[in-house]
Amino acid sequence: MKGDDIADRLLNFAKRVLRLCREFPEDFAGKHVVRQLIRCSSGGGANYEEARGGESLADFIHKMAVARKEVRESLYWLRLADPELMQGAEIAALIREANELAAILTSSIKTAKARSSKPSSLLERDDRAGKVKQSEIPRARSFPPHE
Repeated sequence: MKGDDIADRLLNFAKRVLRLCREFPEDFAGKHVVRQLIRCSSGGGANYEEARGGESLADFIHKMAVARKEVRESLYWLRLADPELMQGAEIAALIREANELAAILTSSIKTAKARSSKPSSLLERDDRAGKVKQSEIPRARSFPPHE
């Protein structure tokens, strides 16, 4: 199904963050970053799934934007934790993945916005889809002028 690849990447990103969070220090700072990271890293995928089931194009765009915000927040917390709380290749890999995910979501949002800005009428459809164009709909005769 369309979108499964990004859904899988977002899910794997959240799982990797969860595994990483088990290694954080148990002090106040570590616990604070862990709580924030768990919320936003899992929020990106959850909001993406909500977007896939959006009720309209506008709803899809809004929920995709929320998913992107969550991924970008994850990026912030990963960058904060990298030098201060943990060292390692996994944080660097997660930072790269968060950047890629944010770029993919941004691209999807731009594409959806471009589609939403095109003029659309319920009666104006593409011939390739086998739909009726407005010009093909017979017009009702107008009533004679009222005397």
